[in-house]
Amino acid sequence: MVRGSLQGIDSWREPLTRPAFAAHKRANARLRGLWCGSISPRERGEVKRCGGIGTVDFPIDLLLNALVAGLLLGAFYAAVTVGVSISFGILDIVNIAHPGFIILGSYIAYIINTRLGVDPIVASIIMLPAFYALGALVYQVYYASFEKYGQESLRGLAFFFGLLFVTEVTLILVFGVDYRYVEAAYIGPSLHFGVVDLPLRMLVPCLVALALFGALQLFLSRTFIGRAIMAVAQDQLALQLMGASPMRIKRIAFAISIATASIAGALLIIIQPVEPSVGREYIGRVFAICVFGGLGSLPGALIGAMLLGIIESFTSTFYGPSWSPAVAFGFLLLTLAFRPAGLFGR
Repeated sequence: MVRGSLQGIDSWREPLTRPAFAAHKRANARLRGLWCGSISPRERGEVKRCGGIGTVDFPIDLLLNALVAGLLLGAFYAAVTVGVSISFGILDIVNIAHPGFIILGSYIAYIINTRLGVDPIVASIIMLPAFYALGALVYQVYYASFEKYGQESLRGLAFFFGLLFVTEVTLILVFGVDYRYVEAAYIGPSLHFGVVDLPLRMLVPCLVALALFGALQLFLSRTFIGRAIMAVAQDQLALQLMGASPMRIKRIAFAISIATASIAGALLIIIQPVEPSVGREYIGRVFAICVFGGLGSLPGALIGAMLLGIIESFTSTFYGPSWSPAVAFGFLLLTLAFRPAGLFGR
């Protein structure tokens, strides 16, 4: 049954932008470089002429809320991207099925939440071992069928595309195409600090995403297996001389990347209702953030996701949500033109 309509991630920012955007419509037009002509007495409080140049009285509350919204949205993008940053950025495995595993995590969180009343984030943590095992199984099939014979480039890509298609069709057959959502105490309320609003349904996923990044960064930099994962993409022969199996290390790393989809899926269904095809919206975004931040760099992926979230938030606030993907990806292309390896590329 239909339990809600998908408003998208941008919907929670709409109450913040409508009154301010209506009040500053002409000011924002001049901000975009339009001609500054005659100004009525009513408008003089919004735009002032000074030496033939229009100066805009920025709505500070609107700017602050757009900035905060971008940071919260960027943290969510980081949680969605971290798995791809490991599989694609470190292992060079183009796992385009990763958004499908995220949607699978969303539906599992939905089932546990609606039937057992468990918090979706707690449910995703409980399901981490199951997703880890699923990731290890997927990599074993991928290695035995493609990577072992050097056919991972094109046939491996088709393999992951098939996984994405099978996952989506299976979810449609089981749950239908209706939107599903979860219930939790932090979905709905907001914190207010002066003119800044912090919706808890965005703040909680942001904190969880930062904790996930911190835990993975510590694991990759402080443990032997973590350092072996970072080394497997650089020199597999040296890794073998250290007594480690590259195939085993890759299986562990890929399993960890799929395990992160469990948490990312729970965060997604907290932020917005989901249906089986929602994952397609994130395929381009996650790979773009991974390349933007730099392949193999988790801090780079986090900073890249934050920047992309801020750009989308400001674009949605002042120009409309339909412009945000074009502006964000345009900024990505401009950055790669000057830094082809990304912000923190290896």
